[in-house]
Amino acid sequence: MKRKGILLLTFFLVLTVLLTACGTQNGKNDKAKDTAGVVELTDMLGRSVTMEKPAEKIVAVNPSACEILYAIGAQDTLIARGTYCDYPEEVQALPEVESGNNLNTEQIIALGPDLVIMSTMAQSEEQIQALETAGIQVIVADAHNLEGVYQSIELIGKAVAKEDKAAEVVDDMKAAFKEYGEKAKDEGLKVYFEISPLEHGLWSAGKNTFMDEIASILKLENIFSDVDGWSQVSEEQVLQRDPDIIVSVEMYMGTGEKPEDKLKERPSWKNLKAVENDRVYRLNNDAFTRPGPRLKDALIELYAVVNE
Repeated sequence: MKRKGILLLTFFLVLTVLLTACGTQNGKNDKAKDTAGVVELTDMLGRSVTMEKPAEKIVAVNPSACEILYAIGAQDTLIARGTYCDYPEEVQALPEVESGNNLNTEQIIALGPDLVIMSTMAQSEEQIQALETAGIQVIVADAHNLEGVYQSIELIGKAVAKEDKAAEVVDDMKAAFKEYGEKAKDEGLKVYFEISPLEHGLWSAGKNTFMDEIASILKLENIFSDVDGWSQVSEEQVLQRDPDIIVSVEMYMGTGEKPEDKLKERPSWKNLKAVENDRVYRLNNDAFTRPGPRLKDALIELYAVVNE
């Protein structure tokens, strides 16, 4: 009997240990389950953003965010787009929200997104706060140079659990830049990027911009590489620096005189080398000005006209 009692006691002790261990393990599993889907991000403003799970309902305010979502195969997460989000064409079927300086936060809140992606170009801190107060997460994905573009793609990829695909898109861009950079000839050609025309005040791309970097990759000298960022420049500066190639990225809606023709007709510009040699081009505005995957297309297009 005594031996039987000892065996029973041992049995119950072992059972208790096992049950306790299982309970502890289940507790750990429950805790892991609670945090498994959590996504922690640091956006382009250095803001820390924590989401309970990858985003499933997104409003993309800026065009490049829309294009990135499509490029990484996450277009199904889009429920609405900003006014200027028009590529690819099918995105135009989505509801449109007022964006830019007139961002309609109430309209966005009514759509019930779990994430809003915006840029710093027009959105304010007050608008971000209004969305976050309504329980909507916000990330800023904005870039001025190529490294920033890569970071934006990776940031959005992480937000929708498409990190591998985002890495593929970045690698594809880098591979194209390397390929065309190696093919480009160094002929000492100077290029001028005209973002805004004379009648609205000339604006061009300086150093620390993706346009300047694209020029460098193709062994072109940007005449405003001594100016920082996107900058207003003077007509006198352009005339003095006398570019070999002029690239207009002014928006053209398909009617009226083409920007490149108007540029060539400026009386004081007729003696520029680019005008004399008919090397004034209008390239795809959206591809050249949006910090997203289509910068690869922009570089290839510029390579083609430089080497025609």
